[in-house]
Amino acid sequence: MRGTLLKLAALALCATPLSAQSVDSLIAKYVQASGGMARVQALQSLRRSGKFTGSGGFEAVVVQENKRPNSVREEFSIQGMTGINAYDGHSGWKIEPWNGKRDPEALGEDEMHSILDDADFDGPLVNYQTKGNRVEYQGMEQIEGSDAYKLKVTRPNGDVSFYYLDTEYYVPIRIDTQRMIRGAPQEFETSLGDYKQVNGVYLPFSSESGPKGSSSADRGKITYDKIEANVPLDDQRFARPGAHP
Repeated sequence: MRGTLLKLAALALCATPLSAQSVDSLIAKYVQASGGMARVQALQSLRRSGKFTGSGGFEAVVVQENKRPNSVREEFSIQGMTGINAYDGHSGWKIEPWNGKRDPEALGEDEMHSILDDADFDGPLVNYQTKGNRVEYQGMEQIEGSDAYKLKVTRPNGDVSFYYLDTEYYVPIRIDTQRMIRGAPQEFETSLGDYKQVNGVYLPFSSESGPKGSSSADRGKITYDKIEANVPLDDQRFARPGAHP
């Protein structure tokens, strides 16, 4: 039986399309460039603290906390009020005090898509097959004057993202996302930069997001001044207040 399995494995490897081998090779280089799988998996929690800047000079203090495998809590503080978006691995909720709402309520469809992206601790490329994601290599493309490897990621919920990896450092420099919300297509662009090491793993300290094709002035920018690794985070921080366990 063992010999038969080895033969089948060899045949499967030979039958693997070049694009699939390129995908796994690129993702392996991305993981290695990020710090290696051992260091990536050694991160059990992250707390990102910084500032959001929007059009017209709008500013907010932001804190994002992530805990393996897929819990996330995002806080936005404006004029003494703090809003929360969170996902505990099962359900998403929010508190929006600026709308006069002090009690938690369920996230909407669009918000759930976004927070599921944020909740994926390592992102959709690492262990993509285990997560049910399909990844395809789509060649090279120019991103702001530089060559980048283009990977198409299709998630089980139907969302599609295009990851552009820097050809020198193999880290994502842009992510384009397409999703259907209430039957209508939506497209977003996110540019990533200012990579720094956190516990031996390179993470982006800045991101700029907006609708596809929008100008820089119409995009929101997040700049983190601190990212802390392996901070103690109780599961209750991600659970909806008042919800029964």
